[in-house]
Amino acid sequence: MPPTTVLVAAQSIGEGLDGAQVACAIGRGLVAANLGLDADPCPIDELPADLDARMRRARAVVIAAEHLDHETLLRRDCACEVATRARQTGVPCYAVAASVGLDLFEARILDLQVVLEAHGKRALASAGRRLAGVV
Repeated sequence: MPPTTVLVAAQSIGEGLDGAQVACAIGRGLVAANLGLDADPCPIDELPADLDARMRRARAVVIAAEHLDHETLLRRDCACEVATRARQTGVPCYAVAASVGLDLFEARILDLQVVLEAHGKRALASAGRRLAGVV
């Protein structure tokens, strides 16, 4: 039986939302789509020690960050590190950000399947529902 859990690795995105709140909002959307998915919220302002194990058990990974752009790639922040590890592990990775400035090549470097832009809890939950249909 294929895994049903989606690891939601999220950083704070402004609007007063920390990584845990962002991960939970996206996770609520994934579960609300009623497609049999479970969410594993994972704040990544610092990478958790069990990240790789959680990723290997997951059907997919969703990274969430305030900005995904060229500078994000150069800084190699936590969201990019998670995307890189997902690629290396063979787990599909999707992204949600408050602002997206990646071009197609940069998204391909991170092997992101879909990149969505979302601001605020409602938009994050909506992004989760949209992603549920493709993960």
